[in-house]
Amino acid sequence: MAKDNKNLNKKPKFSPYWIYGFIIAAFLAIQLFSGGFGDSTVNSITPSDFKEYLRNNDVAKIEIIRNTHVAKVFLTKEALDKEVHKKAKPNNIMPFSPQPNYTFEFGDLQNFENDIDKIINENNSAVEVKYDTDDNLFGNLLISLLPFILIIGVWIFIMRRMSSGSGGGAGGQIFNIGKSKAKLFDEKTDVKTSFKDVAGLEGAKEEVQEIVDFLKNPEKYTSLGGKIPKGALLVGQPGTGKTLLAKAVAGEAKVPFFSLSGSDFVEMFVGVGASRVRDLFKQAKEKSPAIIFIDEIDAIGRARGKSNFSGSNDERENTLNQLLTEMDGFGTNTNVIVLAATNRADVLDKALMRAGRFDRQIFVDLPDVRERKEIFEVHLRPIKQSEKLDVDFLAKQTPGFSGADIANVCNEAALIAARNGKKAVDKQDFLDAVDRIVGGLEKKNKIITKDEKKAIAYHEAGHATVSWMLEHAAPLVKVTIVPRGQSLGAAWYLPEERLIVRPEQMLDEMCAALGGRAAEKVIFNKISTGALSDLEKVTKQARAMVTIYGLSDKVGNLTYYDSSGQSEYGFTKPYSEQTAELIDKEISNIIEEQYQRAIDLLEKHKDKLTELAEVLLEKEVIFKDNLEKIFGERPFKKPEEVAPKKLEVKDDSKEEVQEEE
Repeated sequence: MAKDNKNLNKKPKFSPYWIYGFIIAAFLAIQLFSGGFGDSTVNSITPSDFKEYLRNNDVAKIEIIRNTHVAKVFLTKEALDKEVHKKAKPNNIMPFSPQPNYTFEFGDLQNFENDIDKIINENNSAVEVKYDTDDNLFGNLLISLLPFILIIGVWIFIMRRMSSGSGGGAGGQIFNIGKSKAKLFDEKTDVKTSFKDVAGLEGAKEEVQEIVDFLKNPEKYTSLGGKIPKGALLVGQPGTGKTLLAKAVAGEAKVPFFSLSGSDFVEMFVGVGASRVRDLFKQAKEKSPAIIFIDEIDAIGRARGKSNFSGSNDERENTLNQLLTEMDGFGTNTNVIVLAATNRADVLDKALMRAGRFDRQIFVDLPDVRERKEIFEVHLRPIKQSEKLDVDFLAKQTPGFSGADIANVCNEAALIAARNGKKAVDKQDFLDAVDRIVGGLEKKNKIITKDEKKAIAYHEAGHATVSWMLEHAAPLVKVTIVPRGQSLGAAWYLPEERLIVRPEQMLDEMCAALGGRAAEKVIFNKISTGALSDLEKVTKQARAMVTIYGLSDKVGNLTYYDSSGQSEYGFTKPYSEQTAELIDKEISNIIEEQYQRAIDLLEKHKDKLTELAEVLLEKEVIFKDNLEKIFGERPFKKPEEVAPKKLEVKDDSKEEVQEEE
């Protein structure tokens, strides 16, 4: 019975289109009533026919419209009974506005009047001649008002778009511009994501799950004197799963969940951001206990400037001030928890980061090998995979990949398998997908001269040789001279995942990176521009050793690194000109020393370098077993070579990559 009453109380929502429809209907009715549409049903005749009817005394009245040069003919009752006029009976839709039997157009009015007078005088007819002017007052008024109507309509449309971004609905009204744009998820909303769908991130899941549990069972914590945390900030690199964690909270929590982005507070009107913050927390307090999730909070949470003369940040700062007040101010409701996500925690305001506002900062790091395996298992569920697919191998082949990257790899592998007409996705499809994502699309039609191909082969063979001979260099997986993306050739490595890096490890990596240019120097006694990416990598690494990590003896245990990021916007350097010269000299010495070391290594193994380059020219793609045949077992082989931090580029060859032991 309650449901029936609820349905009866439902009234149709008012729509502005009703007004438009009413105006159009009124316009049509006025046109109809004024005879605008009646004449379209009247038979049309020629002036000669009219003159004949006039001579036969069939015409009772003629109405001449001066401005339109149209004549309306009304027949006598006797004429309507004649056979020739049977079809001339009008359809009188409007009884108070009689319709003519015939209409016709005439030429010059004076000549027409003379013809009528002549026929009437000849026949002594009693024909009523009436003159009139056809005026459509409503139509003329509408034409004069039409430009103003269009201007007002365009203005209303623009204001609705600015206020809501959608152009329709109740939220689109100009008076609702200060309302919150948060999307509400509650127990009735179908949110399928749960904590089971979030692979890895065990620490982050535990902290977020505790917040959900607090809202579900507050007595468990309040009985011991605990207080609910006011906020939790999810910090991590893009694609690591911060928003996914928030979706899982929305799916798990049995409380209202408000979700919006930091940019939703930003508007061109002054005071709108602060108004939306107030409205958001007002809605959350009305539905408390509740959770608010603000994605990309750095859009409004950036540090406030001390000397802002331009006034450009005033609106954003007002929005931030209102958010600070709502999170921990007088009269704050403790049953509202704020979750926020950002990958720029260094630029956030200190007042926003203090305890009492965001009590917890949850760091969401890139997944390690074990976590990558779990993420692969989640994304492989909907994919029809081969029975021989080794998930552990895939986890090792995707170092430095985030959760979003792994999802992209799985999707790309399925597309590659479908493109090749396979019924299941196998190991090679995943390797090709990694190549496609990291290295770019293979350019099979790129024109390369014979000399350029030889130079590329020796360059890549130099990388492979030096890395094979150095203890701390990353183990090689594959070398190719097939162009892919912006690279003409590439070598794939799987470096160790290290938490700390020692100087000898960094120096070995730099030496291996310079092996390509060193090989060109040893074989051709010439160098080329092909080592650009290598030089960029080595220069950044050497500068980091000297200016960030304090690994230079001459500069000493100093660092010029600013974790707050404020030094990036300064015009002065934190060291003197003399120190700048010393830093530049030290960077140059480190790079030149490793370059000479690479040349010495390649001079010592020049015959093996040449043999490896010839194999590479022949096959275009070589793997670790090809190096073992030429160089023998790697002298610094470790018991287990685990997955790396970053993968370099690889090729779409159909040969199988050898699994690392």
